[in-house]
Amino acid sequence: MSETGQLVPLSSAGTAMLFAALPAALAARLRDRAPARRFAEGQVIQQRGETARGFWLIEEGAVAVGQFLADGDFRQVALLGPGDSYGELAWLAARRRVVDAVAREAAVLRHIDGARFERALAEDPAAMRRLLGAMAGQLQEVLNVMAGIRRGTATARAAGLLANLCGPGAAPRRLAVTQQEIADLLGVTRSTAHQALRELDEGGLIGRRYGAIEVPDPDRLRRFAAG
Repeated sequence: MSETGQLVPLSSAGTAMLFAALPAALAARLRDRAPARRFAEGQVIQQRGETARGFWLIEEGAVAVGQFLADGDFRQVALLGPGDSYGELAWLAARRRVVDAVAREAAVLRHIDGARFERALAEDPAAMRRLLGAMAGQLQEVLNVMAGIRRGTATARAAGLLANLCGPGAAPRRLAVTQQEIADLLGVTRSTAHQALRELDEGGLIGRRYGAIEVPDPDRLRRFAAG
């Protein structure tokens, strides 16, 4: 994460991605053996229903993860950036993918081969333990979000989402996220997201900018979200 003035990569949860939980030497070895692939803005990277033969690591750009609806609209559930990975769960569960992924802007990704990943984990039991810990953290984060959806107002939920996107620490952040993306991530209409962001802006908790949101004090935003 970067301080104000630089856009930060986004994910929908504050916990580490699974690949990021691996020991640095193992992660570097897997990364180096996975050729880089370039995707243009708007290009589909993966589709729901595909067989998972590995997972993706983002090196440059941003990737929107969600599902295409029957009318062609894309319902986004996460926005990922450099250092983030996705698709591990479908491969680990030996199930077909349940989400689509689209390059939000020009992006460079590496596809980590599942068989190579499995062999690496078998050789390093400690890495497997760290991976399980990261998975448990993600599950806890999902449960926390679900509980917040049940009890919170749209404004409080928006505050909680933005606080998660800021990551740990109290340093000011500038988040590269649009109002429509906030609506998609919260599962609300754009007008509802607009009203929630306006209330946070009027309260001095955020500053709305074109294509970005500034958070001067993430800790204050977290306290507001917690009520």
